[in-house]
Amino acid sequence: MTEKIKVLYVDDEEQNLVSFRANFRKEYEVYTALTADIALSLLNETSIPIIISDQRMPNITGVEFLEKVLELYPDTIRLLITAQSDIEIVIEAINRGQVSKYIQKPWDWDKLSIAIDNCVTLYTSRAELKYKNAELQKANDELNKFVYSVSHDLRSPLTSILGVVNVAKITPELKVAEPYFDMIEGRVLKLDTFIKNIIDYYKNARIEVLKEPINLYELINQTWDVFKDQNLAIAFDLKVNEDAIFIGDRFRIKIIFENLISNAVKYQNPAAQNKLITVLVKINPESLSICVSDNGIGIDNRYIKNIFDMFFRAEDNLQTDGTGVGLYLVKEAVNKMNGAIDVQSQILNGTNFNIVIPNK
Repeated sequence: MTEKIKVLYVDDEEQNLVSFRANFRKEYEVYTALTADIALSLLNETSIPIIISDQRMPNITGVEFLEKVLELYPDTIRLLITAQSDIEIVIEAINRGQVSKYIQKPWDWDKLSIAIDNCVTLYTSRAELKYKNAELQKANDELNKFVYSVSHDLRSPLTSILGVVNVAKITPELKVAEPYFDMIEGRVLKLDTFIKNIIDYYKNARIEVLKEPINLYELINQTWDVFKDQNLAIAFDLKVNEDAIFIGDRFRIKIIFENLISNAVKYQNPAAQNKLITVLVKINPESLSICVSDNGIGIDNRYIKNIFDMFFRAEDNLQTDGTGVGLYLVKEAVNKMNGAIDVQSQILNGTNFNIVIPNK
């Protein structure tokens, strides 16, 4: 059996209270009060979602009473019954949020019934939304714990495995197994990269865009230091032209450089004699311009429009260790900072990524 919604009616005329109870006791659990003080005592004892008050009462008006109710019980739905002469007061009360709805005296029972039904619908809708928001917050809290677990409990064992593999690779007795250790190392690094991409995706989607001074020269060199040992034959050329300090989001700028430089290293042309990655950065008071170029294998024009899609990998590159997430993260990070990105590429002639981000 569905529990009846509780409704409180406040009026200084007892006959009105009796008539109200007689008309609505079958549909609702009806409470009545002759004064505002009695009504507030009832509300202190039990939760009543729908509050109806007459406007003209001794010592306190209906609007003043409902204003107190709003302060003490903001989730309630408040309906005012008033005479035509008080209509301007009612409009002001509605605008200030003290009253949810109103009905004029002398009331029509059918219209009053419809008004109460509307109040009930509004209350149940708000209650359902509040419940769903609470469930969503719970899910978000659990997701936060999961991401922490991914970043800590999964990456830590991978680091340990890599340490063991590196020790094994320099052990003379295990030299014969070195190709297998290389294979293990490659798979572990790919998994670690994928886990890091998951964490970056999560943080990029959730955290606010921050504004802080960023030393681009230092940040880019630190990024290059992470990847340069993967191919010692690559020359790295960095130029930073600064006409202003760049104020932006360090986390998202780091995502951009990590993924673009990683790809430039990963997709070099094995046949090229002079392997080169060039990063050109220009900073002015209005914007940050970034150009990351390489002379690697390039991207087929058939795939240019898809390279920023989640998990997309060109058929020509399926043999590499890419995850298909990096460029998606770059695009999302640029979008979060209200920037723009485009790419030009030719097969065996390399790729240029050009990015413009507002300087905050």
